Amino acid sequence: MATLWLGLGIARAAEQPLPSGVAAALRGSGLPLKSFGFHVQPVEGDAAAALASLNSEQPFLLASTAKLVTSLAALELLGPAHRWRTEAFATGPVVNGRLAGNLVIVGGAAGLTPAELGRWFRQMRAEGLTEISGHIVLERVSLLHELHPAQAATTRAERAPAEFVDSADYNKRAIVVTAAPTRGARATVRLTPHPAGVTVVNEVTMGGGCAAWARWRSDAPSTRGGALPPQLWVSGRWDTSCGRRQIAFVRLPASATLAAAQPAPPVTLSSPRLVATLWAQTGGTLRGKVIETQHRRARLGEIDAEEPWVSEASTALPELIREINKTSNNIAARSLLLSLASGPSSNTPLLGAQTRVNAWLRTQGLADGDIRIDVGSGQSRNERGKPRAMVQLLLNAWRGVASKVFVDSLPIAGVDGTLAHRMRSGLAAGHAHLKTGTLRDTRALAGYVRAKSGKVYAVAAIVNHPLAARATPTLDAFIEWVAKNG
Repeated sequence: MATLWLGLGIARAAEQPLPSGVAAALRGSGLPLKSFGFHVQPVEGDAAAALASLNSEQPFLLASTAKLVTSLAALELLGPAHRWRTEAFATGPVVNGRLAGNLVIVGGAAGLTPAELGRWFRQMRAEGLTEISGHIVLERVSLLHELHPAQAATTRAERAPAEFVDSADYNKRAIVVTAAPTRGARATVRLTPHPAGVTVVNEVTMGGGCAAWARWRSDAPSTRGGALPPQLWVSGRWDTSCGRRQIAFVRLPASATLAAAQPAPPVTLSSPRLVATLWAQTGGTLRGKVIETQHRRARLGEIDAEEPWVSEASTALPELIREINKTSNNIAARSLLLSLASGPSSNTPLLGAQTRVNAWLRTQGLADGDIRIDVGSGQSRNERGKPRAMVQLLLNAWRGVASKVFVDSLPIAGVDGTLAHRMRSGLAAGHAHLKTGTLRDTRALAGYVRAKSGKVYAVAAIVNHPLAARATPTLDAFIEWVAKNG
């Protein structure tokens, strides 16, 4: 039976009725109470009572709130001053700014965001490189772009938990669902690609928020000729300020046999095109093209030049964590987890990283099973945690030496990141620093809320249910309740 405790001076005092605002929001979601997990505790006071706690000892799918665990482990195990270096070198001489050869960029452990690569290209221009007569060669370079298919808002339940995403496989039978505002009663909904025979039922009404979700209707009646063609129901509310945004990443049902239901082209901005664009935006000239390779074609020590031209980019851990949490960058989070591997298990980096994080969690006072990290991004369905354990981790972080770095990395309600379009008009706006989490059956928030009383609370709020998207307003209402009543 679901229970909720309200702080009354001691932790877990006698059960109290649900606060009316929270109870109304829960009822409005139409989801069972057991689907929700909440825990809220003030950051001050070692034995401070919980303000609210609902199913807080039940393990929930964490979705992207798992990135908080990866971030905090990295801050402590590597240190906030940790940096990764990525190297680029010329395969020929650079004379008067012109490179007579290729520019080779060798990928680093942390990867590069487009913003970082753009800054590096400007740095290269300042270092004297203006024209490349050959190619830009990307050797095992991870570009952490938010439009990469692995950045999709939902993940497949049937994927092996520890398997990393391969973009070619990830896009098979895949459809991106996009919503955009209109002047009418309903938002515009588009599918990319839109297979012939798929019917879209648009129930996204204009006004009142930026929350929409998509699901295949499984109970559609059959026709005399057989099953009804697939119907994708898209529901929610949209606002003019939401702009055009991707709201879901879905696949045709396995039963669909449409002629158009073949592997779709990658729904991503290609890395070569992105790199070429960024170089051109700096004013640089590229005579060749951008080439991606997983193999080393040239090595700096083999370049036939007395003083080979070399450039180096440096990525600080706080910058990477900000990218991970503000934009919910899955690829960056997984790369960061892998960078934690060490010791004998480093030949199998994922296992080594998991082992090291599990040991670190125990140093945080957590028991085995309180939180489980698999791939570090929340895309694995093995990544689960108890709301109480997540709050305990957040309390430790608030008191840690890297507290400011961590809190500054979190999206701010109504201001930026993945919360830019949520909770914009209430007390939480500007005062809630929360990581979002989204899977097709999960919605989550975890972080800190500064209440109108001035007190700061560590918060974890999660819902696991096939219709979890309906509960997004419920989670927002709960955060608003904390801001008002804390």
